[in-house]
Amino acid sequence: MTTADPAAHRIPEDAMRRLAEMRPGQKTSLFTSDLSVNEFLLVREAGFRPLGLVLGSSIYHVGFQMGRWSKNQEMDRLSQAMYHARELAMSRMEAEADVLGADGIVAVRLEIEFKEFGSDLAEFIAVGTAVKADEPGEWRNNTGKPFTSDLSGQDFWTLVQAGYAPLGMVMGTCVYHIAHQRFRQMMGNIGQNVEIPQYTEALYDARELAMSRMQAEAEQLEAEGIVGVQLLSLPHRWGGHTTEFFAIGTAVKPLRADHHIAKPQLVLPLTD
Repeated sequence: MTTADPAAHRIPEDAMRRLAEMRPGQKTSLFTSDLSVNEFLLVREAGFRPLGLVLGSSIYHVGFQMGRWSKNQEMDRLSQAMYHARELAMSRMEAEADVLGADGIVAVRLEIEFKEFGSDLAEFIAVGTAVKADEPGEWRNNTGKPFTSDLSGQDFWTLVQAGYAPLGMVMGTCVYHIAHQRFRQMMGNIGQNVEIPQYTEALYDARELAMSRMQAEAEQLEAEGIVGVQLLSLPHRWGGHTTEFFAIGTAVKPLRADHHIAKPQLVLPLTD
């Protein structure tokens, strides 16, 4: 089993101390979790027990790149910055899960917060609940790391019950500069119902780049597919003509050849 080196990921000593006290078998061990009550119970029903809340953080200086006023183009330096910063946060969260001896991390949240003490500084945060299977199994992915999933506790239970397992969160990003319209073109569109081809091509191209990069990550994990995909447009602080397209989802694999899908049941609430 491959494990992450906490020192190499710069996990603080206080975090290491907290995690050591939470490891299974310790007299003082207890779990922490941001799962709701329903999610917690369904994760337990799926055969996993929470070990503790794990997180990774990276405060990153996002560099500057000038886009050409009239040209559609990817801002590759910004794309690399946004991707690397998220990867640092994710890898530190995975390293914390390793310290707990976890098989995976469920209900992961990946957030970005720009800081007031620097207009180009952003904190990238990954937070989730580390879990361990009650029964031994091949739950880690082909890189030897704990699986990660942004699925809710309910969706995680449904996935496992149906004979699938998460492999990891996969993502793709593309920061793209969208060309401005020339003055004559802009004036000619006034009062008209007309497609703006350069805008259509830019947004189409940027989304495709993000999607293809997410799919490439899933292929590296030898996944059968990706569930729960979100395709987000995040303007951040770059102005109206530069935006980030971010694709994220959970790569999955089959646990067995046959898949039993539970039939939906009608539930009547007892309150108004």
